[in-house]
Amino acid sequence: MANKQSMGIGRLLIAVYGVFALSATARASYQLFRKFDEAPIAYSLSLVSAITYILVTISLARRAGFWQKAAKPLVFFELAGVLLVGTLSIVVPSLFKHPSVWSEYGIGYGFLPLILPILALFWLRKRSA
Repeated sequence: MANKQSMGIGRLLIAVYGVFALSATARASYQLFRKFDEAPIAYSLSLVSAITYILVTISLARRAGFWQKAAKPLVFFELAGVLLVGTLSIVVPSLFKHPSVWSEYGIGYGFLPLILPILALFWLRKRSA
């Protein structure tokens, strides 16, 4: 029973990451092509977050080989990015004239960018046990 529940939670987590990958990629693409000169740091970080969400989505969905080994480091990178960008956006707001996905720990997305990697790390730990 626990395995089925874990699989269901994993599928939901992968689906949420997939949505974030699509939305962050769309947002970053628009920002980079239309507004890059307005806030190059924030918009470049939007691209980094989009690429990260894509890679994490793939790594969570694949359960073998390279992607299985890459999942945990990718999620740790994501969490570090959210914490670093979140902190910098509060401490040095002049760097972030426009918000990125990870600004203020993902406040614009209901803090989901902060919560997702934590949940993913718990799920990866449970999945490997």
